[in-house]
Amino acid sequence: MLAGDTSIALLATMLVAILVLGRRGRSMADVQTILNDALAPICAIILITGAGGMFGGVLFQSGIGTALSDSLTGLGLPVIVAAFVIATALRVAQGSATVALTTAGGLIAPAVNEAGADDFHRVLVVLAIAAGATVLSHVNDSGFWLVSRFFDMDEKTTLKTWTVMETTLGGVAFLITVVLWYAVP
Repeated sequence: MLAGDTSIALLATMLVAILVLGRRGRSMADVQTILNDALAPICAIILITGAGGMFGGVLFQSGIGTALSDSLTGLGLPVIVAAFVIATALRVAQGSATVALTTAGGLIAPAVNEAGADDFHRVLVVLAIAAGATVLSHVNDSGFWLVSRFFDMDEKTTLKTWTVMETTLGGVAFLITVVLWYAVP
C-alpha cells in the first residue's frame, strides 16, 4: 500500500510541516532555515548508516563474509565463538549493528544447522551474534555519532564512554552465553 510506505509517510509529514509553518506567517526562507536546522544534526548520521549498510551488502555479495565464516569454522572454533567473532568483525568493519546481526546470522546458520544445535543452543548463538554486533562501536557507527552529537561530546570522550560501555555490555553478554553453552547440555 503506497500510503503506508515509510518514504511516502515521511514525505507527507514533511509537506504538512512546510504548509503549517508557511501558514503561520513565515516566509519560505524562514521555513527553509527551520528545515535545514532540524535536519543538519542527523544528515551525517543517516549518511554513515547508509554507507555501513551498503558496505555490509558488498561484504555479503562479494563472498568475503562466507569466506570468513568458512575460515573460522575451519579453525575448529566452537559455533558460539565463531558466531561472536563473525558478528564482531562485521560490526568493526562496517559499523552497523543491524547489518552485523543479519549478515552474521545468515553466515553462521549453516554451521549451526550442521552442528545439530537444539532450540536452546540456537538462542545462545543468536545472543552471541547480538553480543558481537554490540561491541567496539566507533566512528563508523551511527549510534556513536548520535551519542556524540546529542550529548555534545568530542570523539575521544565518546570512545572512552560509549565504546567502552558497548564493549563491556557485549563482552559480558557473550561470556554469559558461553557459560550457558557449556553448562546446559
